[in-house]
Amino acid sequence: MSILLSKNLKQKQNVTLTPSLKKSIDLLQLSRFELIKKIERVIDENPFLQKEKDTSEIEGSYNQDFDFDCESRVTLHENLIKQLVDFDLNKKQIELSTIIIGCIDENGMLVDEIDEIEELSNHIFNRNEIEEMLKNVIQKMSPCGVGYRNHKECIEIQINSRDISNKIKSLAMKILFNESLDDLSSIKEILINQGESQRSINEAISEIKKCDLSPGLNFEKIKFIEPDLRISLKEKAYQVDFIQESFPLIKTDDELINQVKKELKNNKNTELLEKINEAKWLMTSVKKRNDTVKKVGEYVCSRQISFFDNNPLKINALNNKEIANEIGVHPSTVSRILRYKYIETPKGVIPLKSLLVSSVSRIRDISDLQLMKLIEDVIHSEKKPKSDKKIAIELNKKGYGLARRTISKYRKKSNIPSSRNR
Repeated sequence: MSILLSKNLKQKQNVTLTPSLKKSIDLLQLSRFELIKKIERVIDENPFLQKEKDTSEIEGSYNQDFDFDCESRVTLHENLIKQLVDFDLNKKQIELSTIIIGCIDENGMLVDEIDEIEELSNHIFNRNEIEEMLKNVIQKMSPCGVGYRNHKECIEIQINSRDISNKIKSLAMKILFNESLDDLSSIKEILINQGESQRSINEAISEIKKCDLSPGLNFEKIKFIEPDLRISLKEKAYQVDFIQESFPLIKTDDELINQVKKELKNNKNTELLEKINEAKWLMTSVKKRNDTVKKVGEYVCSRQISFFDNNPLKINALNNKEIANEIGVHPSTVSRILRYKYIETPKGVIPLKSLLVSSVSRIRDISDLQLMKLIEDVIHSEKKPKSDKKIAIELNKKGYGLARRTISKYRKKSNIPSSRNR
């Protein structure tokens, strides 16, 4: 066998994360309140940027004496970032940890799926690396339980960190992850038959009850929820608008910029040029951010119009990819846009992300609420109690493509007992 050495030229496209692009990405993630805070700060620091008009005089806007820096304590995200120094991490691991922390909400829950985090990192990190960092670093942080994906995992993290016997930990896990039974008294009975004492079982249950299901709220700073969008009924049709009230309209001081540029022809000043570019960048980026938020909101609301017509069971399956394809951006951009964005609706102010629902079926769009209603309908019409497997078969004949465990999961969410107990 011979070895052939040759040179091959290949064209390859790479996305370079420039400082300007990184700043634009960070801007997308800010809530309305945080963005206004940032704009106010930049206006104070940058002489080339100014308000187009005094928005503090507009009814419903922030008072001139309002302190944008007021907060009760350190935020959860700030607390987690500070703890990274306690772990022996390299530069790449710190970068991944920071991305994961950015996906944790105020309750301490990881709100983005592992696949979504992989996309957020532009596939620099794979699933295994993300899972490992989550388990070995993020979930080891304080407050205990942070980084959980569901409430059972939150409880598991907290119990495993406690100074209690392995026997009690093991019993707590048996109770927590029992998938075959719903009734706690039945679980107790089985464990007693297996030789466990009543006292040990009660101690394990007590440990479960001590767990905090929202560990992150202990680090919640005072947040002022300001909706970016408003959906209203106009001429028998719903319309989505960006809320201009209280939002600062900014512009560059072109007269000052022209004067300074004349001076800079003779005496170059890098710092002043950076300030001019920053002012232009912020004005363009804020407009782009607000336009993109509105586009996302318009599409989400057009898909969930039935929800606003007082039919919550008609909420459609919708995900980041579908929105991204519709408005022509990357799914990770949609994921960032949806964070901390709120919409004012006839039902009150709600998070925009709450209108996204994953399909529980891979072959047909069906939301969890719709599936729960279908299961209830099947059970209410049954003459003889049907097992989860029989319910799955019945629904699959209608083209839903559902597994037995999926039926079991959403039957339990509806607080419907198993066929044995019905």
